[in-house]
Amino acid sequence: MEKKILLTGANGQLGNELRKLAPAYPQLQFFPTDIDTLNICDKTELSAFFNKNKMDYIINCAAYTAVDKAEDETETCYKINRDAVQNLAESAQKQTLIIHISTDYVFDGTGKTPLKESDKTNPQSVYGKSKLAGEQILMKIKPESIIIRTAWLYSPFGNNFVKTMLRLGKERSELNVVYDQQGTPTYAADLAQAILSVIIRTGETGNFPAGIYHYSNAGITTWFDFTKKILQLAGITTCTVHPIPASQYPAKAPRPGYSVLDKSKIGETFGIVIPEWEESLRRCIRLCINA
Repeated sequence: MEKKILLTGANGQLGNELRKLAPAYPQLQFFPTDIDTLNICDKTELSAFFNKNKMDYIINCAAYTAVDKAEDETETCYKINRDAVQNLAESAQKQTLIIHISTDYVFDGTGKTPLKESDKTNPQSVYGKSKLAGEQILMKIKPESIIIRTAWLYSPFGNNFVKTMLRLGKERSELNVVYDQQGTPTYAADLAQAILSVIIRTGETGNFPAGIYHYSNAGITTWFDFTKKILQLAGITTCTVHPIPASQYPAKAPRPGYSVLDKSKIGETFGIVIPEWEESLRRCIRLCINA
């Protein structure tokens, strides 16, 4: 039986990757929307949509993600990352299941071991606080939802770290990149595949194991080593990358020093095999170069 899916934030990195995968899943009917076609900050507009359309799932990829700008645009950030999530949860039909995307920024980044879903949250930035508020309000209104926290997202779509480094690597002879923040990059195409695997699995079993899950690629790196690998895979040899401490990088919002996510829960619950970050980066760069 065909499942209907409202996809919000469809023009973003993850939304685009989900749309790209959609033709391979004829049993899933996607309703891709973005701010110009469905304003999820507008409860009246949402109610009208759900009155006309019965949805089985919502995949909420819509988010305010300008981390530094959020420190000045607090109201806008909360409107999208918290209030819009509340609107979705309150407007959706009773049978509609929500998969909501969140972030490693809900943690303070002071740990030294991979972060589990049950670890204490302590966001340090407006962005992180707004995303945590969105998580909390969703679980309060619709506790049968799934939240997937991810980190260091990149793809051939939109603006992201990989595309910026590819551009700067060609334009400059030297780059200074932070070496003392650890995490794992996430190729948005892999996350999109994981989300659809969750939907297919729950459709087959009739069981939707609600709660919080973590997803990023496998392995661990730093922004400095990530950059070196990006340039190496792209064959850019004219740019030297220098390591600098985070204290020397001018950023308005604090970044987590350690945000490696423990992915064992999502792997075990849904049978998802998570690719290594270097392999996924290789696939993405191949697409970026051939675009």
